[in-house]
Amino acid sequence: MGISTHILDTSLGRPAAEVPVTLAFMANGSWSRINEAVTDADGRCKHLLPATQPLQPGIYRVHFETAAYFERNRLEGLYPYVEIIFKVSDKEQHYHIPLLLTANGYTTYRGS
Repeated sequence: MGISTHILDTSLGRPAAEVPVTLAFMANGSWSRINEAVTDADGRCKHLLPATQPLQPGIYRVHFETAAYFERNRLEGLYPYVEIIFKVSDKEQHYHIPLLLTANGYTTYRGS
């Protein structure tokens, strides 16, 4: 299976396009970068985990460079980046990690 993400700017009611995103894995107490991507026009990174990288149980981190998005949209954002850390316990499932974003807040959940 895999890992994907989606960013929706809830204050503007539209996807957050062109946001740099990095996926990392915790190994032996330190983060190891797995992949870098940029959200598409629909605010998505459909295949954040590369096809050549099998999903394995453990702790993952998705890092969103939100400052770039805020600057491009002439917004003053409170959070220059957002990091979501989550645990994969079943490698047979897909993990979709959405980010609902505003200039002054964010929330996340496990999507489908």
